[in-house]
Amino acid sequence: MSDEELQQIATEAWSLSDPGHDALEDEVTKRKSSIPLNETPPSIELPEERHLVLVRRYRDLPEALFAKGALDSAGIKCFLVDDNVVRMDWFWSTLMGGIKLMVEPESPDEAVAILGQPIPESLEVEGVGEYTQPHCPVCQSLDVSFEELRKGVAFTSAYLLSLPLPLHRTDWLCHACGHHWQAPGDDD
Repeated sequence: MSDEELQQIATEAWSLSDPGHDALEDEVTKRKSSIPLNETPPSIELPEERHLVLVRRYRDLPEALFAKGALDSAGIKCFLVDDNVVRMDWFWSTLMGGIKLMVEPESPDEAVAILGQPIPESLEVEGVGEYTQPHCPVCQSLDVSFEELRKGVAFTSAYLLSLPLPLHRTDWLCHACGHHWQAPGDDD
């Protein structure tokens, strides 16, 4: 071993086991070298403890990411907890208590207000014009979706076959009242 290699080991003498430390001291003494042994470990910075406030729980990752994006765009610092576990295996979502959206203790009221905003009936889209949000013909709710994944089929097939079958609806679904309908002009 060269003197440079011995010096490198001596700079980290604090990390050696007792027999290793003794062998290093013996080698330095045998070479009659004046290499100093660094016995002091580097200071370890402990992570800052943060007390975050739970604002909402989400079963599905897209909903959680959408909510986080809304808060991020409003300048509210927020974090998702357990999102990576659900990302790896979405069956664990319920077991983990869902994906948790956490904010700093100073901003939970503002975050809840932003997340509680109603869906706008229309939006002005640059270069396109005004977009009118579809609504349920029965209850007039704006909480609707088109060609949504048939979750019952996906969950059952994932459990039985270990492979979710991604079958989608071919109609509109109202999440408020459960009504299904075909959009005008959607004749298959």
